Amino acid sequence: MTAALCPGSFDPPTNGHIDVIERTSRHFQRILVAVIANPSKDSLFSLEDRKQMLSQALSHLDNIEIDSFDGLLVDFARRKDVSVVVKGLRAVSDFEYELQMAEMNAALAPGLDTMFVTAKPAWAFLSSSLVKEVARFGGAVDGLVPPGVAVALKERFAG
Repeated sequence: MTAALCPGSFDPPTNGHIDVIERTSRHFQRILVAVIANPSKDSLFSLEDRKQMLSQALSHLDNIEIDSFDGLLVDFARRKDVSVVVKGLRAVSDFEYELQMAEMNAALAPGLDTMFVTAKPAWAFLSSSLVKEVARFGGAVDGLVPPGVAVALKERFAG
């Protein structure tokens, strides 16, 4: 297997996301980082902003491709000829949700496998939602997100 798909909303990308993608990139020749365009979610950052932040944060890796999709993950994986999805897990609650998604994806697309990468302890508490909340109230997010994301959050919540 030479390619893996790392999907997510990445609103915004955190150091936990970056860590999972970096670690995945050591095991696959090509990593497709796919930003989910979910119109039912009220995202803080636009789809293009999230793709740009990921491109900047992952620019040191030469086997990364940033893309986006809407609709079913299995359809996107088929279009991109990818048979492995890699998801990061922080806690048992992540596992329960991600296991359901993996089983549904496998039912819809036999041969599409999901692999889980556990979060490093330093990032196990970290979520995009928490980062947004801290930034919204003026807290420091440096060290929790890539530098460009920290700047974007400060700009978004300034004033």
